[in-house]
Amino acid sequence: MDFIKVSKDQSPHIALIELNRPKEFNAINLQLLTELSQALKEADDDEEIRVIVLNGNEKAFAAGADIKQLADKGSIEMMKMDLYSIWSQISSTKKPVIAAVSGFALGGGCELALSCDMIIASETAQFGQPEIKIGVMPGAGGTQRLTKAVGKAKAMEMVLTGKFIDAEEALKYKLINKIVPVEVYLKEAFKLASEISAMAPIAVRNAKESINKSYELGLTEGLSFERKNYNILYSTDDQKEGMNAFIEKRKPDFKGQ
Repeated sequence: MDFIKVSKDQSPHIALIELNRPKEFNAINLQLLTELSQALKEADDDEEIRVIVLNGNEKAFAAGADIKQLADKGSIEMMKMDLYSIWSQISSTKKPVIAAVSGFALGGGCELALSCDMIIASETAQFGQPEIKIGVMPGAGGTQRLTKAVGKAKAMEMVLTGKFIDAEEALKYKLINKIVPVEVYLKEAFKLASEISAMAPIAVRNAKESINKSYELGLTEGLSFERKNYNILYSTDDQKEGMNAFIEKRKPDFKGQ
C-alpha cells in the first residue's frame, strides 16, 4: 500500500493502521480510501486482531479531502466513483476502532474520526467540517454523525460556518473520549485498545453492534435487538470461562470462541 501503513508489533491483538500522506497532511483521496478500506477488512477478518487503532501523525489525523482530485468532477462522475461504498466498509467494521487524533481532523478527516467508535485526542487536535467554504457540504456522514454527537445547534454552527473546534470544546460536546498531551496520544489510544482487547471478543463485537443500533432503532426495537445479542453470548465458550473465572476469583482467559 502507498498511503496506508499497517503494523501489529506493539500487541498481538491490536492492529495499528496509519494514514501515510504526510506532505499532504493525510488528505483523503480515492486511493487512500481504497487502501484504508482494504486494511480495515483484513484486520476485521484476522482472528488474532481484537481492536484496531487508526492514526495519522502528530500534525494531522487527516486534513480533509484531496480537493485537486475533486475540483473538476461532475455529479455523474462523483456517482461513478462510488466513494460511499468505501466509506460504508469503514463504518461497518465489526471490531472496535479507536481513532488517535492529533492536529487537524477536518472535512473527510473529521468524518473518518466520527466513523470510528472512540476518539483519543491530543491537546492540539482540531475538528471541523469546512466544506461550506469551498461551495459544497459534508458528504460522508458529517451532517449525520456530527449532529448525533454534538446536537443540532452546534452541528449547524460548525457545518454552516466551517468553524473548527479544539480538543477542549470537542470534549465538552462529548465528541471525543479523552484529551492527552501530544507526546502520549497514540500510547493512550493503545492503552484503551489493550483494555478492550482483554475482554471477550464476541461479547465486544455484539456490544458494539448493539450500541450502534441504538442510533437506528426505537427503544422497543433496540431492546429486542440487545436481548438477542445478549442471549447469543450464552452459546460461547468465553461466557462459560468468564463466569467460571468470576466464581473462582481468577482472571479469565478469553479465546474468542
